[in-house]
Parts: sequence; C-alpha cells; structure tokens
Amino acid sequence: MSRPAKARGAPEQDTEVTLGVYVYGIVPAGTKVPPDEHGLGDPAGEVRLIRHGDIGALVSEVDVDQPIGRPGDFLAHERLLDAVSRKGAVLPFRFGSVLTNEDAVAEELLAPHHDDFLAALQELEGCAEYIVKGRYVEDALMSEILAENPEAASLREAIRGTSEDATRNERIRLGEIIAGSVEAKRDLDTSTLLDALEGCYAQAVIREPSHEQDAVNLALLMRTGEQETLEQRLGEFAERWAGRVNVRLLGPLAPYDFVVAQAAEE
Repeated sequence: MSRPAKARGAPEQDTEVTLGVYVYGIVPAGTKVPPDEHGLGDPAGEVRLIRHGDIGALVSEVDVDQPIGRPGDFLAHERLLDAVSRKGAVLPFRFGSVLTNEDAVAEELLAPHHDDFLAALQELEGCAEYIVKGRYVEDALMSEILAENPEAASLREAIRGTSEDATRNERIRLGEIIAGSVEAKRDLDTSTLLDALEGCYAQAVIREPSHEQDAVNLALLMRTGEQETLEQRLGEFAERWAGRVNVRLLGPLAPYDFVVAQAAEE
C-alpha cells in the first residue's frame, strides 16, 4: 500500500494525501542531482537518488490520487533526464512509472536488475541521444514533384481556378501522388543523410514523421565528443539542401529512443 502523509505545510485537520514514488530513470550511484531541477507534480516534488550498490534511481514523491499527465508533467520528466544526461549516463524510464515507496524502488527494482542496469550504464558512458530533424520547404517540394511527375503537373493545371466539387476526383488523385512522392523523397533523403553521417554515431533509429512535410527525423546514439563532427557534417548538408530542406539538431538528450525502460507498478 502507498503510505499516507500530510500535505506539506497543510494544517493538521487537512485531508491526508497518498504518496507514491515516481521513477525518472537509473543512473550510476555517484550521480549528483542537478540542484536547479525539480520533479513533476503540483507542487513539484524534490528529486533525490535512491541507491543500491553501484546504481541509483532518480525519484520524487507524487500524490497517487492525482492524475499524472497534467500540463508540464512530461516536460518536467524530460527536462530532468536531459539535464542529468549532460553530466553522465542515464537509463530513462517511460513517463508515468510509479512504485509504492522507497523500499519497493530499492528491493523490487534496483536489487533484482542491478547487474543489467549497471552493464547498460557502462555501455552508455560518454554517450547521448541527438535528434536530427529536417522539413521540406513547401514551395520547393511542390516544384520538385510537379517537375518530376507529368500527371501531377497536369492535374494541378486542371484544378486551377475550379471549385472543389467540380474537380473532386482530380484533387484526390493529386493528393495521392503528392503523398507518395513525399514518402519516396523522405526515404531517399533519410538514407542519404545516414550515409553521410556514418562514423559519427553508434546506433540510429528512423523515427516516424511528426509532420507531413518531414524530410528527416532521426535519433542518433553517439559519443558526446563527436558532437562537433556531427554539427560540421550537418552544416554541409544544410548548405546542400538550402532552400529545399530546413535542418536542425537537438541534443544532447537522454537516450529515449534506445533504452527506455518501464518500472513494474504495484
């Protein structure tokens, strides 16, 4: 059972709240919690480290009677993990992982998985995740598609100046051609960029597009010491794709796309 506790600062007669322990991720036992970072919840919980052997869990108390997922909760989860990842290895947990109390974290999570967690942390030492995103410039994208596909160009001309009802079939067909063309271009451009970045990263994940005009959406697991090389190669690609694809780099981040775990809930 989750332990009951008085709300901080509440009068003696106020209703008790039931607290659980929210788990953000696993880190080496010597990790220092960033002093300016706070956990999720309202009020935000104090983040601390529960240690067992050579590893520890980043946790904070939460009111289990309140839903997790309110505005700002997910950002607080990621913000803490990203801040820790800039200083050392971290195994991020999925958003929403809650255990009953500190003993459960130590005895049911850390102790039985100690060696596996430690081995994973050692593999991640000095590494972080970087996200490479590219989005097509709409006018340039349409110009390419119309130039490469005569049917699309003909359909575009046929619907010009007409009502949607009068050219419904033509518009549907043009939309199908555009969607297929974008998908093919995305596959080719992603493959081309991965080849160009070879040697910078240890692992790569091709993420689902977050927008219909996404050209590239990649997660790279790499050593933080290679960041300058990555930035240089991406800069060269940005020049090649100028006016066609806008490229940006996010990171270093916790390795969400590679080692996200889930705590067993009580």
